[in-house]
Amino acid sequence: MPESSPGGNQAPKEMSMEMRLLLAFLLMGAVMLVTQYFVPKSPPPVKNTAPAAQQTAVEKPAETPAETPAPAPTKPAARGRAAGPAAAATTEPPQPFYIIDTDLFRVSFSNQGATLHGWELKTYKGNDGKSLQLVNTTAGVFPFSIYLPGQDARSKELNWAWYKQIGDADGLGVTYEYSNGHISVHKQFRFEKKSYLAHVSTAVTIDGKPAAHQVEWRGGFGDLTIAISSSSQQALYFDLANNKLIEQRASTASKGPVDASGNFSFVGLADKYFAAVFLTEGSGAVQETTFENWARTPLEEKPQDFPGVAVSDGEVNRFRLFVGPKDLQLLKSVDPKLEQVVNFGSWIPGLEYVAKVLFLIVNWANVSFVHNFGWSIVLITVVLNMIMFPLKLTNMKSMRKMQALKPQIDAINAKYKSISLRDPKKAQQNQEVMDLYKKYGVNPMGGCFPMLLQLPFFIAFYKVFTVSVEMRGATWLWVTDLSQAEHLPIKILPIIMIVTQFLMQKMTPQANVDPNQQKMMYMMPLIFGFMFYQLPSGLVLYYLTSNLVNMGQQWFFNHTDTARAVALSVQPPKKKK
Repeated sequence: MPESSPGGNQAPKEMSMEMRLLLAFLLMGAVMLVTQYFVPKSPPPVKNTAPAAQQTAVEKPAETPAETPAPAPTKPAARGRAAGPAAAATTEPPQPFYIIDTDLFRVSFSNQGATLHGWELKTYKGNDGKSLQLVNTTAGVFPFSIYLPGQDARSKELNWAWYKQIGDADGLGVTYEYSNGHISVHKQFRFEKKSYLAHVSTAVTIDGKPAAHQVEWRGGFGDLTIAISSSSQQALYFDLANNKLIEQRASTASKGPVDASGNFSFVGLADKYFAAVFLTEGSGAVQETTFENWARTPLEEKPQDFPGVAVSDGEVNRFRLFVGPKDLQLLKSVDPKLEQVVNFGSWIPGLEYVAKVLFLIVNWANVSFVHNFGWSIVLITVVLNMIMFPLKLTNMKSMRKMQALKPQIDAINAKYKSISLRDPKKAQQNQEVMDLYKKYGVNPMGGCFPMLLQLPFFIAFYKVFTVSVEMRGATWLWVTDLSQAEHLPIKILPIIMIVTQFLMQKMTPQANVDPNQQKMMYMMPLIFGFMFYQLPSGLVLYYLTSNLVNMGQQWFFNHTDTARAVALSVQPPKKKK
């Protein structure tokens, strides 16, 4: 490369393709890092329109199990059939929360509105160390409310009235009834002891005639112990006609509720690791409505925009309800279509299949051999790098040739030392260098190859850690959760990764690198460390393990006869004396 122009001023340097690729990789990582912290603009919180007295009343009951009443629950009216004359008006007092306790979760119902006020998963914990609460208890609007499209006043009355509460004899179900003499509501909930599935049915009649209505889940769902939890939540439904999962953010309904109708197999909400979906039992058209709700969370006072849904499959709604982890095997056992709520998709076509296969292999290694996801990641990373070694060996040979060719390339650059970048002879200099590369079979782009080889697996692993509930809470040595950054004041894995990056640079042959570019290359490990510092620990572990394996492979190659033979193969013949 030329060192200076005839006038003595330093000529501008062209950025190498390797540098451009490295910078592109860094920008990609920065996008993945920064998008986690995008905060939507927050308008003033929506005022709770319920009467103040009623709001106070719902907070007063102590969250203790109620006495289980003796009467059996009443069956809801048959689908599409008139429910008979309007029931007499009922007046019910506030009652303590009705608790349903299974092996997997603890559910709390209130007889004000016959709504859900808590759904705690027993086998999963939030960042606060407590059992994970999937209901936003501070939203002011609660799951299983009734939505009468275009009838806000009636909906409000039904969702804040006091219902008659009738518990099942075995404590695994509860029925609620309400009537004002004009409108009657019947809600029934039934749970299983060892399953994430429940059964929900609702019926509304006006003057004895069935009334179209929807069942709501609004105000937030999922892990609310993480910052900006709304950013990972979406409403969704599966359209059987198009065999497609439709996902919608809260912003979809920013101008008002958005309706959809069709043959949907399920409708619900999901965040990164958990889902609450209503699975339809009939074959008729399903009505779905998506809402935007601004609400605070127990962690953050600043309101966020959460998606909400309402669903109906007839005049009398009957659903199976799944509320639990987005575990692939579990979802598939409930409904094969439900497996698609685990979104391995990427902005790069085809990488979703790489991510899913990678997860299945890591999960298999964990279950079958090492019984720890951290060591499973290490094992699979070593295997992947060993499989790719033949490809990397070709690149190592090319880089060693480039290093051995440096004296000849320096001679060419010296010959054109006084030529500026705009001089036509500059093309001649570049052609001589390319002819030299071609003569000895050297690929000048070889330095980009390791990065290109690493990139698909890097993105795939990133997706695995951001959508696989199996990785959530997985531990490894001092790491308490592989799906999150280390919970330490100084994160150890990124620092070790920076050190290995420096060592890798020292071990890798460097040829024809401009001094300024050399300085930039020395900064790369620090930039990588900064980029990885807040990424999931499992992703850092993968990259660190790859560095260690690559170092071992490079050391092995550097000390072989093959490396020496490659360097000698490009030496010019010695002149005879």
